Amino acid sequence: MSALRADRILRYLRPHRRTVLLGAAALVVVNLLGVAIPLLVRRVIDDLRDGFELRDLLLQALLLALLATVMGGFRLLSRLLVFGVGRQVEADLKLRIFDHLLRQEPGWVQSTGSGEVISRATSDVENVRRLLGFAILSLTNTALAYALTLPAMLSIDPWLSLAAVGLYPLMLLTVRLFGGRMMGQQRRQQEALAGLSDLIQEDLSGISAIKIYGQQDTERAAFAGRNRLYRDAALGLARTRSTLFPLLEGISSISLLLLLALGSGQLETGRLSIGDLVALILYVERLVFPTALLGFTLNTFQTGQVSLDRVEQLLERQPLIQSPVAPEPPARHPRGAIEARRLTVSYPGAPRAALEELSFRIEPGELVAVVGPVGCGKTTLARALGRMVEVCPGQLWLDGVDITRLRLKDLRRQVALVPQEGYLFTATLADNLRYGEPGASLERVQTVAQQARLEGDIRGFPDGYQTLVGERGITLSGGQRQRTALGRAMLVDAPLLVLDDALASVDNTTAAQILRTIRRQGDQGRTVLMISHQLSAAAACDRVLVLEEGRLVQQGTHAELVARPGTYRRLWAREQAGEQLQAAG
Repeated sequence: MSALRADRILRYLRPHRRTVLLGAAALVVVNLLGVAIPLLVRRVIDDLRDGFELRDLLLQALLLALLATVMGGFRLLSRLLVFGVGRQVEADLKLRIFDHLLRQEPGWVQSTGSGEVISRATSDVENVRRLLGFAILSLTNTALAYALTLPAMLSIDPWLSLAAVGLYPLMLLTVRLFGGRMMGQQRRQQEALAGLSDLIQEDLSGISAIKIYGQQDTERAAFAGRNRLYRDAALGLARTRSTLFPLLEGISSISLLLLLALGSGQLETGRLSIGDLVALILYVERLVFPTALLGFTLNTFQTGQVSLDRVEQLLERQPLIQSPVAPEPPARHPRGAIEARRLTVSYPGAPRAALEELSFRIEPGELVAVVGPVGCGKTTLARALGRMVEVCPGQLWLDGVDITRLRLKDLRRQVALVPQEGYLFTATLADNLRYGEPGASLERVQTVAQQARLEGDIRGFPDGYQTLVGERGITLSGGQRQRTALGRAMLVDAPLLVLDDALASVDNTTAAQILRTIRRQGDQGRTVLMISHQLSAAAACDRVLVLEEGRLVQQGTHAELVARPGTYRRLWAREQAGEQLQAAG
């Protein structure tokens, strides 16, 4: 093991060095007693040959029982201490990773893939725990066992001792050969189990689609296929284990038979006493377990180091969007005024900028709509206001403060962003509504539910505000999910409310009522930026910003924009024609 890798391992153990040293000291005591007990047995047996008194025999037996008990106690203590360090490191790592993931920008999390991130946060962290717990304990125990036991064996009979342990390298080689195969099979079994779990989770989430399209047989066949993969992987692992452990027992038995065969000759010549032979047998048996375990330990050690690399790579990844080192305080009286100065936002690998040199100003309390064709950059603008995408300094201002100079926490307390697909957690409706303000009273929750026109739906639920919405809000309709997300944002009472097509699944009557409520809030000082594909909703706003291919091509009131040629009038004519066709149909 290189010095660099050893230093990395020690870095994780250093905060727990006292516990590790106590565990190592307990292992030293265990191995010292493991050497002392066979020597005591040798003396008792030799004394029996020369004659004994019952009192002395009982005292010797009591002493042996006491030493064995003490050794068992110290062995348990060493495992509790060292394994406890591994568990503590595992808990600390998982906490660090979770905190680290919360600081990453959403784009990276979505592009990396949740499966890869979860694998590093679970499987790899468990491998690190085994490295710092089981592997360290096993290696230390094996080193101490050989360092203390071999000298004791050699002091009894050097040649007989070497002959007895001569087959142990074969045992180690066998474990190394089978250990690598077992780890591969165990990994395949875990992957097959993960695939099985993913299919079950996906099918349970999409159970309605399965029944609508009558695909029960298809899903059953898919499950049977994955189930066979898991069964075959589990059987392969079981066969390897069933082959390995009898082989180890066979090698150990051959070593013991060799010791008995050679030792019997030494007994006849008188060069070895019966007590000496029994002590050697006990020592040989004592070295079997650490030797057999050494192969597994080395495999665990190597796997743990690979996992440690993967975990540290994850922790070394710095978020692209961070709070400034020397932040500015937010405006003393925030009112939600927005100013864009040649705002340009690009995504890596994209052929053109998502937003290109946008310049506009929105006054406090205004209700402004942002419209445009699909892909024109409306959602990017919404995400830029909350710094969900990176924004260059000096391009976007909130209440006269450059948003890149604000702490992310301060900025996001002033900007309430409602995406089109508002994510709901597996919790009650009340908890989802108060997610941004966990301490909000039920009265405030009820108020925003009324403002989001959700109160009538909630009264129809058996458990009212305590209704569990299910995973991702699956028990609610699309409109109910959007109104819940809107109510959540309204409860935060941020001076700027950004609606990213957040009323797309809401019927026109309800949407109009919600807009009237939002307009009243605008009169009270809240600024609202509403992104919408429904120009009828935009028509009720104070002003309209029109985007096309990432550029601001028009702005003005609905009446002004309809009166002159351009993108807005074309979109308005298309929407009116669609409504007429729908009415005629």
